[in-house]
Amino acid sequence: RGSGRGIARVLGEEGATVYVTGRSTRDTNPDTNIQQTAEEVTERGGKGIPVQVDHTDDEQVKALCEQIKREQGGLDILVNNVWGGYEGIMEHDFTAPLWEQPIWRWDKMVNAGLRAHVVMSHYAMPLMLECEGGLVVTVSFYDEGKRLSNLPYDVVKIAKNRFAYSLAVDLKPYGVTSVALSPGFMRTEAVMDVFKGVTDWANHPELKDTESVEYIGRAVAALASDPDMLTKNGHTLTVGALAQDYGFTDIDGRVIPPFIIGDEHLNEL
Repeated sequence: RGSGRGIARVLGEEGATVYVTGRSTRDTNPDTNIQQTAEEVTERGGKGIPVQVDHTDDEQVKALCEQIKREQGGLDILVNNVWGGYEGIMEHDFTAPLWEQPIWRWDKMVNAGLRAHVVMSHYAMPLMLECEGGLVVTVSFYDEGKRLSNLPYDVVKIAKNRFAYSLAVDLKPYGVTSVALSPGFMRTEAVMDVFKGVTDWANHPELKDTESVEYIGRAVAALASDPDMLTKNGHTLTVGALAQDYGFTDIDGRVIPPFIIGDEHLNEL
């Protein structure tokens, strides 16, 4: 679901074979699930392969990579896009100071939002070294070093950006590119759930500047198609800046600039 679904769709349009992973299946979640997204990939011209994986379970991640090796021999693009910690976002103040944050929020963000990416990359990198070139995208967030919302969220997002950089150092001798990619405010299923009943989002004051989930997908596709993508190795990039650099638009034809945190949301010293 969310940005992962948008990225998968766009890679399908480019003719890619996409392994769509996640916990939700058609049996457990009829609305958003890995089978549905894999079918959308295939409908757009690629080949979608759904694999149920809990990315906080190391053995399931290892089994996924073994399956990819058996069926494909290697891996050209890895998109790290697992996240946790938004559960109960309306019940527990997301912007509260550390001592008022539930500890489980920290655990979910670290385990699903950071550790899962480390484990996936650990098992996937040998597959990428089998291919010429390759791209690892870690979906994160960044706004010029500003503090992001609350302490757990801020620390984990910055750690993901640093992870992408440090992985780039390890991968540099092999010609594989690692970047962190920061989208803006996206109209994910969860976001639109909050704005139930809104049909004209383009004229809604809180949604008019939002991005579709396919805007970030077009950024991933543009990066993967760039013969000089190694020049971006280790960088934390924004979808809006890449749209300007590569000349792609969102699905409604707009070039949405990089997302900026408004002063009213800052908690700076």
